[in-house]
Amino acid sequence: MGGARALNIAVAGGGIGGITTALMLAKNGHRVTLHEKSDRLGGRLCFEELGRFRIDQGPTIVLLPDMLLKLLREAGIDTSRISLLPCDPMYKIHYPDGAVFEKWHNEDRQLAELTRLFPADTDGYRRYMQEHDESFPLGKRAFLDRPFLSTRQAFTTANIRLLLKMRAYRSVRARAAAYFQDPRLADAYSLQTLYIGGAPRRTPALYSFIPYAEQRFGVWYVKGGYASLLPVLQEAMAAAGVEMKLRSTVTRIVVEEGSVKGLETQDGFLPYDKVIYNGDLPLLAGLVPGYGDKLKKRRFTPSSGCLLVFLGTNRRWDHSVSHQFFLPPDFDRNLQRMFREGIMPQTPSFYTFQPTAIDPEAAPEGESILYLMIPAPPACAPFWQQKDIESRIQSLADWVVAEAERRGFPGLRASIVEQHVRTPLDAQASGLFQGGSFGIAPVMGQSGWMRPQFKPLPVQGLYAVGASTHPGGGVPIVMQGAKLLADHIRMELEL
Repeated sequence: MGGARALNIAVAGGGIGGITTALMLAKNGHRVTLHEKSDRLGGRLCFEELGRFRIDQGPTIVLLPDMLLKLLREAGIDTSRISLLPCDPMYKIHYPDGAVFEKWHNEDRQLAELTRLFPADTDGYRRYMQEHDESFPLGKRAFLDRPFLSTRQAFTTANIRLLLKMRAYRSVRARAAAYFQDPRLADAYSLQTLYIGGAPRRTPALYSFIPYAEQRFGVWYVKGGYASLLPVLQEAMAAAGVEMKLRSTVTRIVVEEGSVKGLETQDGFLPYDKVIYNGDLPLLAGLVPGYGDKLKKRRFTPSSGCLLVFLGTNRRWDHSVSHQFFLPPDFDRNLQRMFREGIMPQTPSFYTFQPTAIDPEAAPEGESILYLMIPAPPACAPFWQQKDIESRIQSLADWVVAEAERRGFPGLRASIVEQHVRTPLDAQASGLFQGGSFGIAPVMGQSGWMRPQFKPLPVQGLYAVGASTHPGGGVPIVMQGAKLLADHIRMELEL
């Protein structure tokens, strides 16, 4: 550590951001204690258990695989233990007119597919990739590889030029439409904002790196499921000396004269030199009495939620793929109404995840585990306040199962042996801000330098990490935020 003193540091929250921060700080020689209120670590990264079946409850699509593996190695993980499988095709998009578009990482395969279905847009695709090939490395260095502890750091001449070149003042959907004539293809290169709980027409074009990154670097699957990383991470924390306290609810972060002194749990006061909050940032205000006014005054917009239907079945579907999107008529309009008015469309879009299509061992032989995910308004939306909400939830679950059977999984309903439904109300009860599944939304006022940073309050020794903190949501991106924080603490001690 170059002579810097070792600190006693608490991490409040055991999501992927808290785990990664704990590992990196322990690697730097600090004494780290991780407090998690539930009986397990992982946060959104966990399995849904359905009898003899299990499936990722949260993230499923692995983007930026090299970044993920690099950050795991920096946290002290032996990545030879982690098997990443390429998804080819990456996924299928089913349009309401019956057309099916396959997205391929391989350039020749993708161009052949475009020629088959969207021949007038092949030149637009080439221009899209060429321009993003140029801007992505610059954008990554400018907005993913550094924090913004002051607005002055954001508004450099180089950054302003880059933002103008990327047309960051426009939406992801509008930027895609500048390349593709067919609106179905513009949808195919903007719906990825749903990965982080944002609307294609409300998410700034800065996030166009998501559809570009999956095209350039592929879509991958962690063999065994994304949540299978957790045992590896826990083993590494134990080896690094991180103390893991489960069922340890932090009730207050103790601050005196503007500096952190420790935290309180059901076991009483525990002194710490620094405290790192890993959770949805708007909820931090309630843990710092008298100091959280800055967060209380800011009106945060939650991300979208998810209506999730988990299914265990007694059959498999040949020639299926692990990831599929099913779009309804008026896809664009439906999403706008959902995000603006909090209304659940009668015929929503949905996504299906079927890991047995790429990992036969993901379910017992001859059986499948799936989840069907409908983008939904957060728990604060009017839809979830209706008196007959339970029957409406059941109707939506029945509808999405029937629609999936009709459009891609023949015989699905008769094959179901296990079923469970989760809603934004469940997500809110588990501690997610207003039931949003992805932290705060990636709208203009909550993106880049305007997103909360890892020093969200004027309190010495208090930091934050997670999906609601810069640089944002998605497992590798949250881990990148953890790296930025660990590097900052190291540099503070070296000054």
